[in-house]
Amino acid sequence: MADVGPRHVPQAGLQATWQNLGQAAGSVRVGLRRIRVQPGQRSTPCHAHAAEEEIFYVLGGNGLLWEDGRTTAVGEGDCIVHVAGPVAHTLRAGPDGLDLLAFGERRTAELCPLPRTGWAWLGDHWVEAGGGSSPWDREASLPEPPFPEPGERGLNVAHRDAVTAMTTDRPRCAAATRPLGRHAGAQTTGLNHVVIAPGRLNWPEHCHSADEELFVVLAGSGTVLLGDATHAVTAGSVISRPAATRIAHAFQAGAEPLSLLAYGQRDPNDICYYPRSNKIYWRGVGVIGRVERLDYWDGED
Repeated sequence: MADVGPRHVPQAGLQATWQNLGQAAGSVRVGLRRIRVQPGQRSTPCHAHAAEEEIFYVLGGNGLLWEDGRTTAVGEGDCIVHVAGPVAHTLRAGPDGLDLLAFGERRTAELCPLPRTGWAWLGDHWVEAGGGSSPWDREASLPEPPFPEPGERGLNVAHRDAVTAMTTDRPRCAAATRPLGRHAGAQTTGLNHVVIAPGRLNWPEHCHSADEELFVVLAGSGTVLLGDATHAVTAGSVISRPAATRIAHAFQAGAEPLSLLAYGQRDPNDICYYPRSNKIYWRGVGVIGRVERLDYWDGED
C-alpha cells in the first residue's frame, strides 16, 4: 500500500487521503481504494449507487456509518455492505480518524445526454450534463448532515469476530475463512477474511473464467503462487487477479499465519479450473468434474 501515491481531498467536511490500490495492482472490472479520513470528517458526499455494490472494511479507528439519516457505530474489523439501491450513505470519522478499505465494482451505467438542454437521463434521474462544480465542492458548501446518536447495528454491518469461520484442514491447504460480505448481505460480490496456517495454502491453485479477485495481506508474510512463479507478500501487499488470465493462483503462509482479505465477484457464469487435479467447477450450477486434455481436432477426423 505504501508504494501507491496518495490523493488528498481538501474540501471542508470531507478531508481524507485516498489511494487507488486496485488500479495500481492492475484490476480491471473491480476496484479498491484505501481511504484515511481525518477526525470529524466524512469519507464521501452522501451518495447511493444504482448498479454497483460496495463493501467496506475498517482497518483502524472508529466512527459513524450514516445511512439516510440513521447512524451506526463502526470500528476496526467491521465489514459494511452497501448493495445497489436508493439508500444514501457515508462515514464520519471519530476522534482517532478512520482507516478504510473500499471495494467495489466498475459497472457502466447507461447515460443518455440531451446536448441542447444541458441535461442527461441517468437511470431514473435527470442530471446536469457537464459544467458546474464537482459534487465534492457542492457537498462542502452545504451544512453538515445531522448525525443522531447511533442506533442498533443493521444487518449490513458485521464484525470480523462475530462471523463463524469455515475451516479447511488438508495435507496442502489449511485455513480459517470468515465470509464477511455474505454475512452482511452482499449479493453480487464477496469479501472473506482468511487466516492461513503456517506453511500451508489457503486453497488449491485455481483460476477463474469470469470472476475477478483482489487480495489484501493484513498480517504475516508468505508467497503468492502465480502459475510456475512465486512472489513474496507481506502486510500491505495488494494482489489483483483479473478474470480469464489462465494463470492459477494460491497463497502460502510462511513460518507464521498469513492473514488476508479476499474480495471477488460472484458471477453465476464463472468456471473455476484447478490445473493440478485437472478439475473444473461450474459455479453457477454447483457441478465439479475432471476433464481430459484434448486438442481442438481430437475426434474430428
